[in-house]
Amino acid sequence: MTSHLFQAVRGVCTPGRVTLLVALVTLPHLVRTQMQIAALISTLLIAAGSIAVSRIRRRGRISPRLLFRALFPRRLFVGPSMRADVYMTFLNTFLTGGLIGWALLSAQTIQSWLTLHLVATFGPMQAGAVDRPLAAVVLTLALFVATEFAYWVDHYLSHVVPFLWEFHRVHHTAETLTPLTVFRVHPIDSLVFYNMTGLVLGVTQAGLGYLLGYSGVGYIALGTNLLTFGFVLLVSNLLHTHVWIAFTGVAGKLFISPAHHQLHHSVDPAHHGRNLGNALAIFDWMFGTLLVPAPQREKLVFGVPPGPEAPHSIIGTLLAPCLAGWQHLRGETAARRDFQRLSPYLPNLEILAIMASGDRPAQGA
Repeated sequence: MTSHLFQAVRGVCTPGRVTLLVALVTLPHLVRTQMQIAALISTLLIAAGSIAVSRIRRRGRISPRLLFRALFPRRLFVGPSMRADVYMTFLNTFLTGGLIGWALLSAQTIQSWLTLHLVATFGPMQAGAVDRPLAAVVLTLALFVATEFAYWVDHYLSHVVPFLWEFHRVHHTAETLTPLTVFRVHPIDSLVFYNMTGLVLGVTQAGLGYLLGYSGVGYIALGTNLLTFGFVLLVSNLLHTHVWIAFTGVAGKLFISPAHHQLHHSVDPAHHGRNLGNALAIFDWMFGTLLVPAPQREKLVFGVPPGPEAPHSIIGTLLAPCLAGWQHLRGETAARRDFQRLSPYLPNLEILAIMASGDRPAQGA
């Protein structure tokens, strides 16, 4: 009965139908806040300006029609990779938030707990130890850098720890980069990231707030750290696009540009584990993972070496990483026994047997 049900669902849920339905339901929710709307408009303007300047330099002019086609090339928005981006956007917009909600190490909780222990150990916080405006500036900068550090550490571990790579690999199976690719993240990958970020931010805010005698969160814009907000407006949504904007020289050692991140997604082994930062390149620079892009576009192919499963399918994006991760935890022999016990109940999931072979190395930094 399970077999017939599985086949029936596959017959009804064709890729085109699922993609259209998910897009219609999800997209309005992606622009439901002022920040998201502002970021979307900013992204379009910067991308259009960059493409227009590049084309005018080469050809002397560009028509609105050519500009539109350059911004939205059809090859990027059709195909199985884009369909996977769309349904994973739906998944992470409506479902993963619930998972993160109860599993997340809240920065606020950690800050409160740590502040209580600091007060108990060293005495009450000296309110106003530093002028409030200066304290707010220092904390704004510190929390921005702490966020970037947490992102880099999580990203680094996701590339070098085989168990974590199995989940992060889902993001790297994207063969085209669009703004929706940022949502192409396995729930376990998100879970690890948000816990890491919550821990680092909570410790930073408690420790620095106690020293400064300041209990605020610094300067914010639309509920977000002011510096993070600026990066979102100017760069963030361009990281997963086809637009080649390269920071070079000193700027390329300080900040991550769209070209930096395109190199990060390249299948070229020389690019594996490079440019792990989100906004700042300084941690890549410090720890030897920085690769500054060339000013002119490089010819890149995105994705990962082919594995046994279809990388853009629901099995490939959600189930296979769990099975591969379990194999890393249990070992190949024990995992094979586990899969064999499950196979009578999941007769159509051939991936269970395939994953027992385990030829999926981590992408080293």
